[in-house]
Amino acid sequence: MDKSIVGVWSRPVANVVEQGAVRKFADAIGDPNRLYRDEEYARGTRFGRLIAPPTFCRTFDFGIIEGLTIAQEGLIHGEQSFHFERPVYVGEELWCSECLTDTYTRSGGSGAMTFLIFAQKGETKDGELVFTTRANVIQKEGAGA
Repeated sequence: MDKSIVGVWSRPVANVVEQGAVRKFADAIGDPNRLYRDEEYARGTRFGRLIAPPTFCRTFDFGIIEGLTIAQEGLIHGEQSFHFERPVYVGEELWCSECLTDTYTRSGGSGAMTFLIFAQKGETKDGELVFTTRANVIQKEGAGA
């Protein structure tokens, strides 16, 4: 792994939070919350409009970190955390990017594992931070990190 790319952010990518995609996502995760699908109901809530489920931001395009190549074989999604400044609103456009913040290798029972720590963010076009995430991805030895 080329450590020179640690700390480099991808170029932000525009993502539109589409109502149909939010509804399908909520259906897929089995969440019947009316805030994700019923506009009239959502208008009467503190949000005043439809919102997306918190993990919906996993569907966004966060761009490409130049110089980072990760083989998909042998990847394990270790953990992920989300922090929201406010909800993600249906119909809005968010600019999303990601950064490799750290990488290290540890020995495990099945061999060496490379840990890749990513930060992601979503902002409005005016630079308002809406959410951040932190994800840990593990590449098993021999799978081509």
